[in-house]
Amino acid sequence: MTDRLGELAIDGDRTTMTFRRHLPHPIERVWAALTDPLERKAWFGETVIDGRTGGSIEMVPTDPPAAPDAKRLTGRILVWDPPHVLEHEWRQRIVENSVVRYELRPDGDGTLLTFTHTGLSEQNARGFIPGTHAFFDRLEAWLDDAEIPDWSDRYAELAPSYPAWI
Repeated sequence: MTDRLGELAIDGDRTTMTFRRHLPHPIERVWAALTDPLERKAWFGETVIDGRTGGSIEMVPTDPPAAPDAKRLTGRILVWDPPHVLEHEWRQRIVENSVVRYELRPDGDGTLLTFTHTGLSEQNARGFIPGTHAFFDRLEAWLDDAEIPDWSDRYAELAPSYPAWI
C-alpha cells in the first residue's frame, strides 16, 4: 500500500500534498468522474461546477461528519483543459486558501492521476492527507463499479499510515 500513500513536501510555512494513482480506466472516464457533478456526488459530495478557465466550483463533501459551512469549499477554476488538467482554488473556512490540481495522462492500459494540494499549513496538510486518501479510494471504487467505502472507516484505517506530527 505504500505506493498509494500521499506525500507531503514542506516549503517554509506551506505544504504540498501529492497523490499519484494509476486508474485502469480511459482518461475521458476519469475526467468525467472528477468533473461531472452527478458522478462527483457519488464519491465526494455535492458539486456545482462552471467548467471553464475562470469558472467557479463549489463543493460540500459528504464527509467528514461536520457542519456543512465548515465543509463547504469554493474557488475559481484556474485551469480547465479537458481531459487533462483541472486546477482550482480551495477556499474553505477551516483552512488556509490553497490550490488543488488534478492532472491526467494516459498510462499503459489506463490513466495516471496526479493530484496536488498546495498552500496548506503543515498541520492542516497532515490532518487532510488521510481524508484525501480516503476520497481517492472512494473515487477508485466508483470507477470500478465497486462498493464505495465509508469515508470515516477508511480515514480511521489510513490515519496510522500518516503520522500527524513529526
